[in-house]
Amino acid sequence: MKVNWLDRRISAPGPYLCLCLSEDEYKAALKDMGVGAVDNWIKTPHANATAHHIASPKGLACIVCMSGWENRNPIEIAGLLVHEAVHAWQEWCDYYGEVTPGREQEAYAVQSVAQELMAEFARRMEKPCKK
Repeated sequence: MKVNWLDRRISAPGPYLCLCLSEDEYKAALKDMGVGAVDNWIKTPHANATAHHIASPKGLACIVCMSGWENRNPIEIAGLLVHEAVHAWQEWCDYYGEVTPGREQEAYAVQSVAQELMAEFARRMEKPCKK
């Protein structure tokens, strides 16, 4: 299974970023980054999305996984992706030791990650995804 790593313009050098809509895609992303199983693809049974942060030989990766999207409206999906985009930004800051990012920098970073995730989700919905 080919992993589609998204444009990673959080801030150079930002983390690798991908969206996984199935557990098989999550496993393929881990394999592509050169790491073994880390966590359940969705961390808890009541969660609908999870952002996994992996420090791999290739660099920092944020693998956003989303389940149950088939029964959600577009606004709920956008909300989930924005939520996980914030976690991607937070992890990037932690990884690089940034403790006081500017508010505008933070807003642009979250916007950039959220847009990448939403664009990928929209692209994937043009053709059905394997579950």
